[in-house]
Amino acid sequence: MTLEYSNATRHAQNEGLITYAGTGSQFNLYSGTQPANANTAITTQVLLVSMPIAGVFGTDVDGTLTLGSVAPANAVASGTADFFRIFKSDNSVIMDGSVGLSSADLILNTVNIAASQSVDITAGTIIRGNQ
Repeated sequence: MTLEYSNATRHAQNEGLITYAGTGSQFNLYSGTQPANANTAITTQVLLVSMPIAGVFGTDVDGTLTLGSVAPANAVASGTADFFRIFKSDNSVIMDGSVGLSSADLILNTVNIAASQSVDITAGTIIRGNQ
C-alpha cells in the first residue's frame, strides 16, 4: 500500500516539524556510514562541519518545507560527506538523511570536504510524500 496525503495534511506535518525544531537548530555533515535511523547515536562517524540554521527551522507551502537560512561554517575535518543530521538547539535529534551529488536527500555540488574549507548550503527543501 502507498499512503497518499493531501497538501493540507503534508502542510500540517511540516508545521509540526517546524514547531518541534524551534529556533537555533544545527545542520551537521558527517563522513561514514549513516546510522540505521535518527535515534541511533553517532559513534565512529566523523563530523565534517556544523552549521547553524539561523532563526526559525523553516517555512512550508503545500507540504514542501524550505529550510531557514543555513549559515556557512568552516569544516573541522576532511572527508567525504555521506549523511547529514539536524539537531534542535537542546542537541536532540530532528532528522538525518543521505548526502550525494545526485539521488540523495541532500544534493551538494561536491561531497569532498577539506578541513578549514568554508561550507555553505544555499537552499534546502524537505518534500513530504506523493508530490
